[in-house]
Amino acid sequence: MKDTVTNEPRLARPSAFASGVPRNADLPLTPQPSPGRGSVAFDLPGVYVGTAEYAEGPTGCTVIHVPAGARTAVDARGGAVGMSGGYEFNHAICLAGGSVYGLSAAAGVSDELLARRENRVRWDDLQLVSGAVIYDFPARDTAVYPDGELGRAALRNAVEGEFPVGRCGAGRTASAGKVEFGRAEFAGQGAASGTFGEVKVLVATVVNAVGAVMGRDGRIMRGNYHAEEGVRRHPSADYAEAIGNPAPAVMGNTTLTVMLTNVRLTDVELLQIGRQVHSSMHRGIQPFHTLTDGDVLFAMTTDEVDLVGVKPTGLGTLASEVAWDAILSAVE
Repeated sequence: MKDTVTNEPRLARPSAFASGVPRNADLPLTPQPSPGRGSVAFDLPGVYVGTAEYAEGPTGCTVIHVPAGARTAVDARGGAVGMSGGYEFNHAICLAGGSVYGLSAAAGVSDELLARRENRVRWDDLQLVSGAVIYDFPARDTAVYPDGELGRAALRNAVEGEFPVGRCGAGRTASAGKVEFGRAEFAGQGAASGTFGEVKVLVATVVNAVGAVMGRDGRIMRGNYHAEEGVRRHPSADYAEAIGNPAPAVMGNTTLTVMLTNVRLTDVELLQIGRQVHSSMHRGIQPFHTLTDGDVLFAMTTDEVDLVGVKPTGLGTLASEVAWDAILSAVE
């Protein structure tokens, strides 16, 4: 399957992975705003989203803050998951670059929430934060990672009802389509929302996948770009040609997703809907959940309205379409 390029390629230059490159302690880092190319509005009162970045990386983080808290189910797939917390109830989710080092950004979010609670540490005052990371080092020549200060900054930047999209936050240096990294293109973070009567769904995703991003018409939208032909190819064609030849170096990856709804669901229903949506995302990312991906989906509910007229499977079907829109939003 081939796709003639209809938009300019956004090739990600491979890192040299040189020793001695700067890390956080070597630079006077200052958190910067990370607005991306714009934002997607969503109607879920009480949900706040903030981003911040270190331009010196470049790398960043994204925080989804629900001050009242939200029940959460986690679906983690692939062979390289980087996650902290994984709680069944969260006040915030922190998504970050920097691979395992970027998990410290979630600790910064926790510290900021503790300060907002005036350092109260009664059991019912504890603020729960889960985090997950992408491996974004292959597209840059630094060892800079999102740390606690950047996590705090992203939370402080959070606003209600707006999700920044594009090359921002955790998606600042995300890339997709890495059969060989020289064919990868920059991706980013995307979001989409849907309203179905009283039912509301927000899906946001940071696309940093091995796979290429697929459009609804079957075209490859980002990734696996062959410059000599001026086309993006489906990864299966390259893998078929590669059988019996030396394997190219494989870079780390990962797609991180948050699905948030206002529907009251049992714990089992919430988990199964999360799994359904996560599984559906293979339509927009091919291949998905690979050995070198650490794909994580946080399914969250604010428990505000009952689901009437359809079963949870129906809600999962609707949310799956929103998820595909979010994937496409990440690579525009």
